[in-house]
Amino acid sequence: MESFLWIGLANVVDPINIVAIFAGTMIGMFVGAMPGLSATMAIALLLPLTYSLRPETGLAMLASLYIAAMYGGSIAAILLRTPGTPAAAATVMDGHPMARKGQAGKALGLSLTASLIGGVISSIVLLTVAPLLGRVVLNFGPVEIFAVAVLGITIIGTLSQGTAVLGLFSGALGLLLATVGMDLTTGTPRFTFGILDLFSGINFTVALIGLFSIPQAVRLIVEGNPKDEDRVSSLRDRMLPTLREFVNLLPNSLRSSAIGVFTGLIPGTGGDTASWFAYNEAKRFARNKSEFGTGTPAGVVAPEAANNAVVGGALIPTIALGIPGSSSTAVLLGGLMVHGILPGPSLMTDHGDVTYTLLWAVLLANVALFFVGLFFTRACVAVTKIPNRVVGPVIVVLSVIGAYAINNSMFDIGLMIAFGLLGLAFDTFRIPTPPLVIGLILGPILDTTLQQSLLIGRGDWMVFLSNPISATLLAIALLSALQATPLFGVLGRAMKRRPAGGQPAPGGTE
Repeated sequence: MESFLWIGLANVVDPINIVAIFAGTMIGMFVGAMPGLSATMAIALLLPLTYSLRPETGLAMLASLYIAAMYGGSIAAILLRTPGTPAAAATVMDGHPMARKGQAGKALGLSLTASLIGGVISSIVLLTVAPLLGRVVLNFGPVEIFAVAVLGITIIGTLSQGTAVLGLFSGALGLLLATVGMDLTTGTPRFTFGILDLFSGINFTVALIGLFSIPQAVRLIVEGNPKDEDRVSSLRDRMLPTLREFVNLLPNSLRSSAIGVFTGLIPGTGGDTASWFAYNEAKRFARNKSEFGTGTPAGVVAPEAANNAVVGGALIPTIALGIPGSSSTAVLLGGLMVHGILPGPSLMTDHGDVTYTLLWAVLLANVALFFVGLFFTRACVAVTKIPNRVVGPVIVVLSVIGAYAINNSMFDIGLMIAFGLLGLAFDTFRIPTPPLVIGLILGPILDTTLQQSLLIGRGDWMVFLSNPISATLLAIALLSALQATPLFGVLGRAMKRRPAGGQPAPGGTE
């Protein structure tokens, strides 16, 4: 793997890849600055454009877009009091009050500096931890890989926002949709209903564009623009913090970066969870807690360092195990699938050159973000002034163009609209979308490894329990699924009321 490490570094400094990283960084900043848009939606829209690029070039562009959008979300949060991305919600608490005091430039500079620290730290962890995990899973066969995929779908389903049962339902629906098309082992068509366009399965990129873009566009059109009294339309002060300010905020940045990395390691969590966690910890460690919420720099540094550190943490299970750590990393895996690379535990060995290029690109993209942010943040202020009811229809048009460009097929446009309606229904009933995306990714892996495992075990399902690794992983998956059931909650509350010894707790009943 060490040879792949240096091959990846040589690839990433290729002029074409450097241009792709800077282009992705600029696109990500502008997308993140638009209120209501998300990094996941931007990556989904950009996926069709990477068809004509080499895999490492396309992935480098997508990764840099993802990282830059995390910072771009703070621009709208600070200037408009509207998070540009969900991960920037905590930045509103102190970022906007700083802007109202005439310190908008300083707030954005703190956000940019903290994003650089969090991103670089998480990139270093990614470059060291992911290869170690990659070595561990080298000996994994179909039985173990099947168990890993089952664990991934249950963990992400139960950790999704909202009801855990709905998260598991969403993941199961994704698995079901992944079975559409020709059976990878027998070549038998399944759930195609005689439609030739479905014989190759549901196009993953088309599904992503519909699920993430159409609901976002409708939401922007319905919600309208932010209130004028919350808008700060210009930057008049300096951006970069002084050396003394940087040194004073460094412990907060490092602590928040660590929180972001560890939060990203947990599949199903995201930048929004890490941001609030880091914000609360910064407040807990602060000498004057009453300053938080009134425009203190520490309240900007903490969430921004954490949400950029999440990127590297979320990519560790994505790269090493094939389990996406977030919806955005799930779409990045879609970028691999676009180029015929099937994600999974063998990714770092079978396609080591592409994988290590991606790892190095994450580190370089954080450095590129800092310099691009210094020069183009003021230009991004103009993006926040574009009316939402203009952005919404533009997203719909781009979605249609992107879906059609994949195969030059009108069927794909219809499929994209169908998934867009499904995404709207999920939003209406508050069903989480990320588990469905994970199901679409893990479905083919589950399908293939299940059939291979049963062939190894000669049709005996005990093959999964006789293997200690798969048995352990499946047991964890079972506990994770049971935790989502109402019965588990009832039993948990009953156990809390009954202390050891069998006597009811004070205030409890038999």
